[in-house]
Amino acid sequence: MLVTTTNTVEGKKVVKYIGLVTGETIIGANLFKDIFAGIRDIVGGRSGSYEQVLREAKNTAVSEMQQYAAAMGANAVIGVDLDYETVGSGGSMLMVTASGTAVVLED
Repeated sequence: MLVTTTNTVEGKKVVKYIGLVTGETIIGANLFKDIFAGIRDIVGGRSGSYEQVLREAKNTAVSEMQQYAAAMGANAVIGVDLDYETVGSGGSMLMVTASGTAVVLED
């Protein structure tokens, strides 16, 4: 299934707009990742463990959105937007949402 942030697909015509589809995930970071990320903040560098958690959360949200679109008969999702928020006490959890428009593109 094609997933794009654009509202059109070059060379393809949207033959049917099905509707809004979303995917959401909330994922917690564990204490050890927090400790090692804190050390990285002090000494500099990227936090690979947090980057991996963020990537997994995004992939899960997009995959869920694709599943809803496919169940509705779509073969693409256009105009996709990703949002990231921290939730929970002290921002201990990460919420990622993916939303877009489920459509049928011509073959």
